[in-house]
Amino acid sequence: MSEDGIDVSAAPSGPGCAECSAAGGWWVHLRRCAKCGHVGCCDSSPSRHASKHFASTGHPFIQSYEPGEDWFWNFTTSEVYSGGPELAAPTSHPIGQSVPGPADRVPANWQSLIN
Repeated sequence: MSEDGIDVSAAPSGPGCAECSAAGGWWVHLRRCAKCGHVGCCDSSPSRHASKHFASTGHPFIQSYEPGEDWFWNFTTSEVYSGGPELAAPTSHPIGQSVPGPADRVPANWQSLIN
């Protein structure tokens, strides 16, 4: 994996998807931009904010923001990488945070709403 497009010093934007949090939405899993730290929701989530962040910025790499996962995805080449450079802490959302989340905003029929 090339480290172009990665800034190991960029802190994550928060414990949840930045756009979903601002809009009162919810997500399935979280992804973190390896360039700027933006935390967005995965493509299974209704709003797909991690992919939209790539589309608007061109930042090619995301890392899973789920506890215990360290894989990266390259949007440009559609390649997945097991491990890579260690990004600035924290490396995941809080362990006690629900998945999907946040718990108080996930609709009862969430499974029928995912992509």
